[in-house]
Formats: sequence, C-alpha cells, structure tokens
Amino acid sequence: MALGCRHGALWSSAFKSVISIAMLLLLASCSTLPAVNTSEPDVLVSNVPRWQQEYSELARDGQVYRLDSSGSVVRIYAFRSGTGARLGHNHVLNAPQFAGWVYLPQEQVADARFDLEFRLDSLKLDDPKERARLGEAFASTPSSGALQRTREHMLGADNLDAERFPFLRIHSLQVKGELPKLAVKVQVELHGQLHEMWLPLDVSRTEGQLQVRGAMVLRQSDFGVRPYSVLGVFLAVQDELVVEFSLLGVSQ
Repeated sequence: MALGCRHGALWSSAFKSVISIAMLLLLASCSTLPAVNTSEPDVLVSNVPRWQQEYSELARDGQVYRLDSSGSVVRIYAFRSGTGARLGHNHVLNAPQFAGWVYLPQEQVADARFDLEFRLDSLKLDDPKERARLGEAFASTPSSGALQRTREHMLGADNLDAERFPFLRIHSLQVKGELPKLAVKVQVELHGQLHEMWLPLDVSRTEGQLQVRGAMVLRQSDFGVRPYSVLGVFLAVQDELVVEFSLLGVSQ
C-alpha cells in the first residue's frame, strides 16, 4: 500500500484492496511464533501402525473398538472477530477421514485408553450443507475462489504449516468417572506442540459398537500460534476454536 500517496482517490482504492484481501483470508489461521518444539513427537510420521500393534495387544484384556470415520462426525468451528467482523465469515471444517482406537478394560474404566489422528490437509472447509445446518451465524456464502485462497492460507507455511506439521492427534492420559459419563484428561498435538486438557465424554455401548460424544475448546495460542488478524484489530479470528465430535467405534 502506498502510504505516501498524495491523492485521496488512490488511498481509498488501496484501502479497499486491503479489506478485500483480508476478507478472503479470514479463517482460524495463525501467524507462527518463533520457537516451535519439534523434537517430540515425530510430527511427520503417522502413529497408526504403532497403535494397531498396541491395541491388538490390549484386546487380550478387554474390548477394543476401531473408530469408523464413515459413521462419525468431527467438526471444528472458527469465529470472526474485530471491529470489522461483519465483513468476514465464520467457518466450519469437517474431518471426513481419521484413524483411531478405543480400549475398554473388563473391570477398571480408569485403565481405558483412546487415540485419534487426522491430517490437517484432509479437512473439508465450509461444506454448503454444513453451513445451512448451522443457521444465521453461518448464513453467508463465501465464493469458491475465496474458499480456495482461505484454505491455502490456513495450511500454508505462515500459519498451520501443514507440510511440516501434518497431523492433529488426541491421546488419552487419564480417565475418571463411570460409564456413560467420563472425565478424560487428554494430550492434544497440533503444530508440533503438545497441550493437556480435561474434557467430559458421553460413552454408550451397544452390541459390537461404541458411541463417544463430546466437545472441546482449542486455543490457538496454547500451541504456539497467534490468531490471524489484519489492520490491527479491524479483522481477526478468535483465539478459541470449538471442536465437537460424535465417534462410532466398531468392535475388533
């Protein structure tokens, strides 16, 4: 932008261009902070082969369920912010493909365990049917070109950097309560960093199947990233992302 421009018309045109670009980029993306710890875990390699072996061994002492992505739903909600928030959009992302397992012991539920991972580049952004289901807050319709640019920006090197940190993973650390209501301490891996939190789960079992329902709030800043913003606080994304899930497990 030519800040030294002497003509008001040129200033107005440049300002409008910046606003237009900002609207296209507005999403739950973030500018990376300087130091990111990548020594643990191995951020480039899927954990699925190791989990398959571990849960196969656990099956000797209890029931193991493989999570079925085709019968499950994982949604991530990102919300606009800033004084110019009305010019942006709220967004919903779906994880159509993921891998995971749940282990329920025969006696002590405290020994239960689960793991889940999906690739960030597999996320589906703003499916029209999803937006329609969510009502007024998601009633706007971003253009296909805007969605493509938003996706590229979100996954790019200056934001989530999905090439370096392709996976989001959730690993259980501690389980409290009794079925069907559990309190679970989990470790979340995102952007090469680990963060622990507690979340409530509703877990029900039927013949050969397991249903797990819950939600969590992920703060981008907890994972070493800064919520996206432009022109100071004019257009921004809220730090908090809402994640909700309904997971179907099939007995192994």
